[in-house]
Amino acid sequence: MKTTLDRILLWAVASLVLSLAILALPANADTGKRKLIISQDAYGPGGTNMQSILMLLQAPDVEVLGIVVGSGDGWRDENIQHTLRLLEIAGRTEVPVYAGTVFPLLNSAEKTQRWERMYGELLYKGAWSSPVDKKRHADPYVIPAQPEGMATIKPATEPGVDFMIRKVHEFPGAVTIWAAGPLTDLAVAARLDSSFSALAKGLVFMGGSFRPVPAANAFADEYRHDTRREFNLRWDPEAASMVLHEPWKQVVQIPVDPTTATLFRPELLARIANGKTAFARYIGQYGQPFPMWDELAAMAWIDPSIVTKSATVLVDVDTSFTAGYGNTLSWALGKGPQLGERPVLVIEEIDVPRFEQLTVDLLTRPRTTNSERAHAQ
Repeated sequence: MKTTLDRILLWAVASLVLSLAILALPANADTGKRKLIISQDAYGPGGTNMQSILMLLQAPDVEVLGIVVGSGDGWRDENIQHTLRLLEIAGRTEVPVYAGTVFPLLNSAEKTQRWERMYGELLYKGAWSSPVDKKRHADPYVIPAQPEGMATIKPATEPGVDFMIRKVHEFPGAVTIWAAGPLTDLAVAARLDSSFSALAKGLVFMGGSFRPVPAANAFADEYRHDTRREFNLRWDPEAASMVLHEPWKQVVQIPVDPTTATLFRPELLARIANGKTAFARYIGQYGQPFPMWDELAAMAWIDPSIVTKSATVLVDVDTSFTAGYGNTLSWALGKGPQLGERPVLVIEEIDVPRFEQLTVDLLTRPRTTNSERAHAQ
């Protein structure tokens, strides 16, 4: 019969062997979840930017590695504050937030003003819009008091571009980049590391315009005269063109076209606000009755079954400083100018009722943190 001391020694040896086995596991062991990096301009509170982030955080089979926040709809530093506060409200503070770029590669407020004098006023200019518009401010580094309250957590100190590069090397072929704002950060990452895009699993981005239906809702009326102009690509056309020439394994584009058939109607907001999620009251208070631009981009990746029509075409962005600056360019496969254009799967139509139901289901589902998911496994 083994003595108590023998049992203790056997237990100690077994524990040591188990510990060494755990330490021997690769740092990038597969968790079984789809790995995702969110690149977002994250203007808030509420609205399409914030609600799409929440959807991706809520998806049960998705591991959000981090959120990279840059300028676009609003300025980067204020957008970071909105994102951090959102994570606090949602109880998801384990997800790190990284600072992206503040300005486009070449485009600027002065260049935009010059373009408008030559070709007419832009309907929407994001962070460059008039300060009267939605209480915007001209200083990109000012963080005014936030309606939803100021966050107590801080962003990561590592630059967002470095974070993205590091993660695609850590998990080669496994990380999807999901972008719903300007593509500046992705362009910078691709120039700093030539293997960045090839190491990613793929790119999913919201942006561009092909043949939107202007009559679908009032927000789509701008496309009556400018069918190929869309803000995310217009903010930084040079970055968008660079990104679209990168050797991604796959590129999925959600343009404004299918979003013109959507609207975050008051009844949808009410159904979510009445839910039991930690952020239900937040959505009820700050949600906006806008087309579901970024929500659609999120759901098209989470559950592609909502897509009813798509097409693979060559896509680029007009970078000439003409009336078409920032416009979406496209060609049939094999018909482009042969300057490195790459095939892009463009989402054209979706099952709107199914999309709405899945969105409500996702945003009313009780939260599960990454750490809780790992423990459950």
